[in-house]
Amino acid sequence: MKYFWHQKIKNHIFTITADETSVLELKFGKIEPDGAEYQKTSIIQNTIKELEEYFDGNRQDFDIKLAPQGTEFQKLVWNNLRKIPYGQTISYKQLAEMAGNPKASRAVGMANNKNPIAIIVPCHRVIGSNGNLTGYAGGLDLKKELLELEKNNL
Repeated sequence: MKYFWHQKIKNHIFTITADETSVLELKFGKIEPDGAEYQKTSIIQNTIKELEEYFDGNRQDFDIKLAPQGTEFQKLVWNNLRKIPYGQTISYKQLAEMAGNPKASRAVGMANNKNPIAIIVPCHRVIGSNGNLTGYAGGLDLKKELLELEKNNL
């Protein structure tokens, strides 16, 4: 069974989708996932707690179990995103190198774009090779806010 919950944290609305054991999605805004029941389960409650700690500057790593759905390549990229240290950024080219294919910048960019678990799988830590902020599902202002939050809490 899938469950979802809408939660406001630090002026941002999130939709958390989970099954009985893992977070499946963390999206910006109010979304009603197909086939999911609106219920604040224990995994969703723990996710909210960890997100609040993150936004308060008291959490750098997340402990909740994740089960993002995607291709094997996407999962590889998402796992590599979780290796980017809190408060640091890397380029798409560096992320492609981590995935084992230095020429796959576009492919890792697309996988990054499909990341179903925002913030916890920190795609906001990936920037252009010129150091500029690039696209983000929550918008560039939120990406900048997250990066500043992390740098201020190192």
